[in-house]
Amino acid sequence: MPKKKEKPAINLSVDLGGITLKNPITVASGTFGYGAEYEEFIDLSELGAVIVKGTTLEPRDGNPPPRIVETPAGMLNAIGLENPGVEVLINVHLPHLREKKATVIVNIAGNQVEDYARLAAILDRQPGIAGLEVNISCPNVKQGGLQFGTDPIMIDEVVRAVRESTRLPLIVKLSPNVTDIVAMAKAAVNAGANAISLINALLGMAIDVEKRRPALGNIFGGLSGPAIKPIAVRMVYQVAKEVDVPILGMGGIMNYSDALEFILAGATAVSIGTGNFVDPGISRRIIGDLEQYLEKNGIYDIQELIGAAIIR
Repeated sequence: MPKKKEKPAINLSVDLGGITLKNPITVASGTFGYGAEYEEFIDLSELGAVIVKGTTLEPRDGNPPPRIVETPAGMLNAIGLENPGVEVLINVHLPHLREKKATVIVNIAGNQVEDYARLAAILDRQPGIAGLEVNISCPNVKQGGLQFGTDPIMIDEVVRAVRESTRLPLIVKLSPNVTDIVAMAKAAVNAGANAISLINALLGMAIDVEKRRPALGNIFGGLSGPAIKPIAVRMVYQVAKEVDVPILGMGGIMNYSDALEFILAGATAVSIGTGNFVDPGISRRIIGDLEQYLEKNGIYDIQELIGAAIIR
């Protein structure tokens, strides 16, 4: 009797601009702390990557409370990049993440170009960092508070400064609060980005009708969750058609089907954000469900699906 042919192993690994991920599921900066907070629910080494909380040169207290408001199909947050600063990241959190064998991507932020460059240079020397995610949705204090990510010239300036300061792969996280997301992506790539991360939260607001005041202490906040997914998928699709670097897609992913939408639209990997607050074990579940989907459909390499829905 002929021997039964074994099915090939399913390959979930992807290359995100020079960062090898064992699967395309990462956790979004600011929604997963430094990983230790979620270890009760998931082995950090199982994730494609842990993208740690946004890091600045010096500690930040963040915005005044209230800082989070639930909205229909999502949430508004105005945390204000509260974090203990880069030295605490290096001395306290990175050693633990290395011990847990996590693939670590550090999200960096600043108020002027020099902040980004200094952060990149400091982190370039640290072991256990796979890449940097450059958050350009920050106000440029030298330009009257205008966000870096809303102007191609400023994007070029900050990304070039970071590129010159580190050998690490750079993922540039774009703001969706622009009229032409493709122009912003092209500016980032031309300046040295190895990958693009999108989308960051949309600017929104909620009002407490009993107090008749803004519900957030900062008045405005970032809208995330399922409400923004169609916008995020659209932007990933637009950028994937025009820019030849990998994309890290995010925005309201709550299950494997959501993740697949982003991948089919052109994302090489995805990030789970708001979903972590709803179900702390969501990332592990999505990884398993994604593998089952591939097996059920006779697909043995996730890369076959990247951009498969794009109409050229």
